[in-house]
Amino acid sequence: MNKNPLTVEEVKEAADQFFPLFDVVKQGMPEGSTTEDTLKVMESICTLAQKLRVQKELDSTPFGFNKNQETD
Repeated sequence: MNKNPLTVEEVKEAADQFFPLFDVVKQGMPEGSTTEDTLKVMESICTLAQKLRVQKELDSTPFGFNKNQETD
């Protein structure tokens, strides 16, 4: 693992990905929620999103007799 200090560009790239996701979760939070609350909920939502992604991939993967058929 690279233990060199992060560059400004690396942090900016990460922030560009993180903050839009954070904002989506924050918009759904009840009024008065703290940043810590939002981060905790965001972690759960991202875990669920990963599971949904895997399920979509599994649902679209051919199996059985269908795995030999090509789709257009």
